[in-house]
Amino acid sequence: MVLQALFFYLFAAIMIAAAVMVVSSRNPVHSVLFLILTFFNAAALFLMSGAEFLALILVVVYVGAVAVLFLFVVMMLDIDFAELRSGVMEYAPVGALIGVVLAVELIVVLAGNAFSVKPGVNPVQPIPDLAETSNIKALGDILYTDYAYLFQIAGMLLLVAMIGAIVLTLRHKENVKRQNIARQVARNRQTAIDVVKVKPGQGA
Repeated sequence: MVLQALFFYLFAAIMIAAAVMVVSSRNPVHSVLFLILTFFNAAALFLMSGAEFLALILVVVYVGAVAVLFLFVVMMLDIDFAELRSGVMEYAPVGALIGVVLAVELIVVLAGNAFSVKPGVNPVQPIPDLAETSNIKALGDILYTDYAYLFQIAGMLLLVAMIGAIVLTLRHKENVKRQNIARQVARNRQTAIDVVKVKPGQGA
């Protein structure tokens, strides 16, 4: 129990420090990296609490969303990567330290069931009973039955937001060949083929 509390305070402290760095860092790339570190520590706390579904959602969905956010930040701010890479070796020890911290956290959380939370004598009964189904299956049954339409609406809103972000970051550049679907569909034999008569002894 003492070891579980120790790791809880360790993950919580790292998460709070990373969250502070997200809003205090001047470099947007560094803010995104600290945000990923915050999500990893929050996932570790959820996993220690027995909410494995939320932990997987944080790692799979939110970290992937942060990668998309990083892409849009790069597209909208026109970051000069030559200048950004100029001092990369100065931050190499810090990056290596963050990587080691993430690796140790994953090993500690996934090492065994020693840190898992044991249910009490009279736990609150979920719907359905915890003895009949797992936590993820219970959440899936409720999400895709009682809240199926709301789930689809949320997906449509995220799709519209993604399309809006792409439209806002779209920039047309000169001397760049782009696909014109309407022009391709309207092609016929006269516009698609050029018949050239080559005289004998001349090349095409």
